[in-house]
Amino acid sequence: MRNALFGLVLALQFLTRIPIPIVAPWTPQTRRWAVRAYPLVGLLIGGVIGILAIYMQNVPAPITALAILSVWVALSGGLHLDGVMDIADALGSNQPLARRWEIMKDPQIGSFGMLALVFLLAWKAVLLWALLAYHAPWWWLFIVPALGRWAGVALLVLTPCARPKGLAWSWQQSLSGQDVAFALLPLAVFALWAPSVVVMVLIATVFVVMMRWCMMRLFNGINGDMVGATIEGGELWLLILLWSWWQFATVSPLGI
Repeated sequence: MRNALFGLVLALQFLTRIPIPIVAPWTPQTRRWAVRAYPLVGLLIGGVIGILAIYMQNVPAPITALAILSVWVALSGGLHLDGVMDIADALGSNQPLARRWEIMKDPQIGSFGMLALVFLLAWKAVLLWALLAYHAPWWWLFIVPALGRWAGVALLVLTPCARPKGLAWSWQQSLSGQDVAFALLPLAVFALWAPSVVVMVLIATVFVVMMRWCMMRLFNGINGDMVGATIEGGELWLLILLWSWWQFATVSPLGI
């Protein structure tokens, strides 16, 4: 239990800007529990933005959508957006593999990275606006951040690192496939109440498979930036899925 609590603290400290003045030990056991807690941290983020959405339900949808996205980014400190920008710069450079890795390590952000950031946030804002306008059930705001972080866990555990060094590699040494399944447990309650969560897990799994294939093909493995980009991309992927359901399904057999 002590390792589990320290793992939760590590997950909160690593994934959010919430100030937690506790020094948690960095051990294989606490790292394992931290990764298992990733979706739980996502549920916490989802709870905050869900409460904000309920509080602002009488505010015009565009303003509410922008407020939700602002708090969403602020809670994570934009940590995962950096990974999206680094990958965009590397791929946009059209350079050989070795040079792409150098570009990813460069702290400077290029034009491709800025474009990726702008379009990612723009798409998220518009999709949030659309879902709010459709009066989608509140629970989706909890599930999207949680499943996005589970997608990052799945990629981290199931994809080899390109190099035997770095933060992602050090995390991998403590993990196994069981941790991917264990990380889904916080979503079990939602799945019992809203069966469509199971479908969302399957859709998130498809996204992880595609990311794994792309990263292995383009970079011969992953690093921490790619885990962060998977979290951001997974959230966007799920928002598109939800919008598609509400836009095109006249009668939903999924219970949404």
